[in-house]
Amino acid sequence: MIRDRERLLEQLRRLHGDIQRAVVAAMERAAPGALAAVVADTDDSDTIYALDRISEDYLVAWFAREVAPERPLLLVAEGLPDSGNGPGMLALPRGIGADEVEVRILMDPIDGTRGLMFQKRSAWILTGVAPNRGPLTRLSDIELAVQTEIPLVKQHLADTLWAVRGEGFSAERFNRLTGERTPLALHPDTTTTIAHHFATVARFVPGARVALSAIDEEIMRAALGPVKRGETQSFEDQYICSGGQLYGLIAGQDAFVADLRPVVEKLLAREGRALGLACHPYDLATSLIAEEAGVLLTDGRGNPLDAPLDTRTDVAWVGYANAAIRAQVEPGLLAALARRGLL
Repeated sequence: MIRDRERLLEQLRRLHGDIQRAVVAAMERAAPGALAAVVADTDDSDTIYALDRISEDYLVAWFAREVAPERPLLLVAEGLPDSGNGPGMLALPRGIGADEVEVRILMDPIDGTRGLMFQKRSAWILTGVAPNRGPLTRLSDIELAVQTEIPLVKQHLADTLWAVRGEGFSAERFNRLTGERTPLALHPDTTTTIAHHFATVARFVPGARVALSAIDEEIMRAALGPVKRGETQSFEDQYICSGGQLYGLIAGQDAFVADLRPVVEKLLAREGRALGLACHPYDLATSLIAEEAGVLLTDGRGNPLDAPLDTRTDVAWVGYANAAIRAQVEPGLLAALARRGLL
């Protein structure tokens, strides 16, 4: 169990507030497109934009100053310098070994960079903390998570959610104009059907859109039956942000979300094509909050969601607002995958 969790929660919430203010301020000052420049791009990691650097540069110094003196840690986040522990893994205080740290902290300082830098959608700061279990530490070991909205420049309200394993979750809404913080009551959708609700199979980047669209159609037909002329059975929301998708499930905005990109990689390989970008563990650093809210999360094949705490593993995931939605949707999803030899 993580020692003195309330103290660490307070520190992380303060860090999230600092990053939120810094990023919004940078967006307000920047010329159009200035923060959209690609500054790093590798074959096995996400693209790093100029906007990402604002939070990443601040991150290491903050943890070294504020947390490491109290508890040795391994920070796991994309873009960090390799300290000998692996890509994106930095042990603090400097000079300490990964086997000596107390906790592993998985972070995505800005999840949803692309939508934010073009001022289309909010981004999110994601942090999950697990006791150090060495290289075997996984998402399922995370005991504390914090998720904070980075709002659009024109938006004055922003939400923060946090959870401790086994203790439920909390949320508040922050008013940037007044500084007021108000408790926020959020809950997943209680409907028993995806009919006339948002139900999404993510396909927001090229590479697997044809395969994912076909699977999507089969899922919807199995759950809702054939489309009738003039009928709208359900809707989708291609929110390019895993943290934002989790928020949608927690807040009752979405009934079903599936990111199956790694699942269909085998199908693409048969055709000699590459997958392209996929979800990584840091994109799901706050999956604990969704679980504590009652959202049901799987790995896309019906098993509990889990993954190692690293920056490279491709992760598929599915979220259902409740058990009834899962019972309606999952049989069609699994059947669609089975027909393609993807189970």
